[in-house]
Amino acid sequence: MIVGIGVDVVDLERFGRSLERTPALATRLFRPDELVLRDGGPRGHHSLAARFAAKEALIKSLGGSTGVRWHDVLVVSDDQGAPSLVLSGGARALADSRGVSRLHLSLSHDGGVAVAYVVAEGQDLGPSRHDEPENEGAVR
Repeated sequence: MIVGIGVDVVDLERFGRSLERTPALATRLFRPDELVLRDGGPRGHHSLAARFAAKEALIKSLGGSTGVRWHDVLVVSDDQGAPSLVLSGGARALADSRGVSRLHLSLSHDGGVAVAYVVAEGQDLGPSRHDEPENEGAVR
């Protein structure tokens, strides 16, 4: 079952300016292996923006960020370039507490934005803010 979904959009130019203005930002947001990009040229910040969006989308899919640090979420790519998420620390603990057994990630950047979409799959282990008494005629 779907435990949660999350989507995030990042403005590419704004993100690039933030990285240029504050060079230490990259090491605060990303682990060293995430900074190694196939697209390492002048548009490399586009891939980093998508990875940042993935971290934000993950937090949304988990329903919060309590105990999660940026380095607890690693965005990786396989040999074909397909992205996925590797969790550790607080992110792993939060996902486990929500019953998440599998994560699905899609990334894209075009038209001045990077977008990430995350689906958290597993067994829902607890109440969420969406668990309310049924109302007749309510749209779900």
